Amino acid sequence: MTTKIIGKSIPNMPWQDKPKNEEGVMWRHSKNPIIGWNPFPAAARVYNSAVVPFQGSFIGVFRCDYKNGRPHLHVGYSDDALNWRFEDKPIEWVDTDGNYFQPSYAYDPRVVKIEDTYYITWCTDDHGATLGVGITKDFKTFTRLENACVPFNRNGVLFPRKINGQFVMLNRPSDSGHTPFGDVFLSHSNDMEYWGKHRHVMGKGGNGWWQGTKIGAGPIPIETSEGWLMIYHGVSGTCNGYVYSFGAALLDINEPWKVLYRTRDYILTPEKEYETTGFVPNVAFPCAALADSETGRIAVYYGAADTYSAVAYTTIEDIMTELKTKSEVF
Repeated sequence: MTTKIIGKSIPNMPWQDKPKNEEGVMWRHSKNPIIGWNPFPAAARVYNSAVVPFQGSFIGVFRCDYKNGRPHLHVGYSDDALNWRFEDKPIEWVDTDGNYFQPSYAYDPRVVKIEDTYYITWCTDDHGATLGVGITKDFKTFTRLENACVPFNRNGVLFPRKINGQFVMLNRPSDSGHTPFGDVFLSHSNDMEYWGKHRHVMGKGGNGWWQGTKIGAGPIPIETSEGWLMIYHGVSGTCNGYVYSFGAALLDINEPWKVLYRTRDYILTPEKEYETTGFVPNVAFPCAALADSETGRIAVYYGAADTYSAVAYTTIEDIMTELKTKSEVF
């Protein structure tokens, strides 16, 4: 059975064929990183960001760490989803009544179009890290909704459509620090305001060590003919700090808290200099993906060393083969 991506075609998405000497299930863009240090005057670093198709080209919501160290969200534009230009000012949020509702910080955004609205989730501040939620239709005006939960929580990732009539969001309960633990859960909502019916999806651990400390959802799940493809990050604790790598899982299409397959081994880990050296070494953190239903191509955007933005490629065939032949569900 050939797995198909369910969704629209993105014929102009970035792509490079798999190098002949590449043995892994994912391969890096040859000109990584696509965003380096100090990409525009306000930002020292841009990474862990979200990219979506928009009006024939591409738009994104980007984590921009200022030179005082505090992160904020900026809109970025691109014709090819590789070369980006950024708004000088951060996103200005208002509440549903039009009142100023700006977060004190914001980082690690995800963006997804559900019906005719783009939903943005990010890590925000409410007496501790929690999940901010906002909407836009034009990437010019932005309405901030109520936070999805109380502290502490991170990695809020919405599914790209309602499931059984409800919005569904992956999330990772945490603590007030850098979280030396963490499993993936999901929550349901009828209205994007009240969240409940929480389900445990999957936990850290397994026979390997690469995801033994904590895990968290990455890009928006990709709908396929066999289930939801979820790319996630797994973290190991070493004598020299955390190491962030990629994994993947296939979730049941109607009951996405049920894991059908899960990669036993990481599918990408910090190896290149821009991943192993930077503000926070040894981090490869997936945050967004473009998936073309016509060709099965997938481009994953990830933060490297909390400093750079980078891209890696795979196909639905490659990643499904890896999932099915080297699966470890626990």
